[in-house]
Amino acid sequence: MPQTAIFGAAGPIGRSIVQALRTRNADYRVVGRHRQRLLKEFGGDPRAEIVTWNPDDPESVCLAARDVETLIYLVGVPYNHFELHPEVIRKTLAGAIAERVKRFVLIGTVYPYGQPITPQVNETHPRNPSTFKGRMRKAQEDILLQAHTEGKIQGTILRLPDFYGPRVEASFLHSLFQAAVTGGTANLMGPIDRPHEFLFVPDAGPVVLDLAAKQEAYGHWWNLAGAGSITQREIAREAFRLAGRPPKLLVAGKTMLRMLGIFNPIMRELVEMHYLMTTPVLMDDSALVQLIGPIHKTSYSDGLRLTYEAYAGGVGAADL
Repeated sequence: MPQTAIFGAAGPIGRSIVQALRTRNADYRVVGRHRQRLLKEFGGDPRAEIVTWNPDDPESVCLAARDVETLIYLVGVPYNHFELHPEVIRKTLAGAIAERVKRFVLIGTVYPYGQPITPQVNETHPRNPSTFKGRMRKAQEDILLQAHTEGKIQGTILRLPDFYGPRVEASFLHSLFQAAVTGGTANLMGPIDRPHEFLFVPDAGPVVLDLAAKQEAYGHWWNLAGAGSITQREIAREAFRLAGRPPKLLVAGKTMLRMLGIFNPIMRELVEMHYLMTTPVLMDDSALVQLIGPIHKTSYSDGLRLTYEAYAGGVGAADL
């Protein structure tokens, strides 16, 4: 019987966690809404137990959480329906608590911090979100932390920055790599000369498992930073250099996002998060390193090369 269940396993971070479990020869349970997608990703692995669930059905949640010790939570909601984040985690926690799951690891974002008030953000930075999405993510965290405080379950949160990598369509760098390979124009959110940080997705899985195994991790949140800061322009130059092409970029600022949002609801949703482009959250993860030890972070030069090669080989577009 697997000790670990990954809820929302079919996404990029979920796949990274699964790969880390495979490396450690561990059985695991993958949980998602769509069985065919789970079968496509994990059906060939005898260590994988595939379970579908419906968070609106309490019995379904209980069955998905039954007999596991650690639940790793990466459940997504539509970008224009962030009000669902607190609802879904509340329902999942209820099932996990009913099934006596010991540990609950929430994979979070920088959204709850709001606009940074320090050059680097560590775990003592206030959570003061100024956006609806940030408030919903903070509410999600608070539900888990309250359950931990009440002794119902052990809960911890790992905050990740923006990410990229092979087969990572959810990254806002996806268009850039597609354009580098095809010779098209990359659509980016500007300004593109401000420092930013990105996590190379394959690096995430081992960190999640190491954190989950630490008793001292629970009751707190932790930052996982990228491999230093970089600008989108630098990334674009390198991706197009690997393709042997001059960069072709279309940069949308806040005003253009508003205009595009008239016709595209996702573009409209990006407007309130635009502060991350102008005053990005650059995380300090020294506390995490002190807790779990040295963390492998793929350099941008290697990560961009590996990502470009995957796109050039046909991975990251139709195969996603």
